[in-house]
Amino acid sequence: MTLVAIFSGAGISTDSGIPDYRGPSGLWRRDPDAEKLTTYSSYMDDPEVRRKSWLLRREQHALNARPNAAHRAVAELDRRDGFAVRVITQNVDGLHQAGGMPDRKVLELHGTDRAVVCTACRVRSPMDEALERVDAGEPDPACLACGGILKAATVMFGQELDPVVLGTAEAVAKACEVIFAVGSTLQVHPAASLVGIAAEHGARLIIVNAEPTPYDPLADEVVREPIGTALPRLLAGLG
Repeated sequence: MTLVAIFSGAGISTDSGIPDYRGPSGLWRRDPDAEKLTTYSSYMDDPEVRRKSWLLRREQHALNARPNAAHRAVAELDRRDGFAVRVITQNVDGLHQAGGMPDRKVLELHGTDRAVVCTACRVRSPMDEALERVDAGEPDPACLACGGILKAATVMFGQELDPVVLGTAEAVAKACEVIFAVGSTLQVHPAASLVGIAAEHGARLIIVNAEPTPYDPLADEVVREPIGTALPRLLAGLG
């Protein structure tokens, strides 16, 4: 049984209509102030940032994103005899699971935007319920249990990653025989360091990304082709 790790970033979801952040036409290059929307201190301190964040999430959910060929190819590999697949993703969109990967095989390093959490009492609830309140006229919906500030159940800049999720991801990185780094600039740490850990432990590293990354010199193969066509071809060729 060959253990294959898929380390995915925003680039794998752009074909599903979800914009990336750091790419050539990424959200932060078009609007540098947008980074505040994913920075914990800005979000907690500034009600206007929270209002903009909720509006952006409402717009993204309205897109009703669907998994694309790359997500489906990962799930197809997991169903093939002789392969065990684990996804380590920086994404919060849930598209790997929607594309057919079992939830238990997907490690969401930066959490999920399918739920919201109260920053005070930690109660979680579905994102859809919060967005219904935004649609109903609440620009910055508060926790119904305690009145605290609600945020997506994602890890913002300035917050620590879940140590259990990170520890499991490190174990996968050390054990895998092949790791694909897909659609990530590999600049956000400690997440990006998992790619280096895998390479140091003998994994074959294949990077599929439009732009150079700091880990390109460690890679056995670097592919600049569009992810939606390159990843299905590469995964189908494993044997």
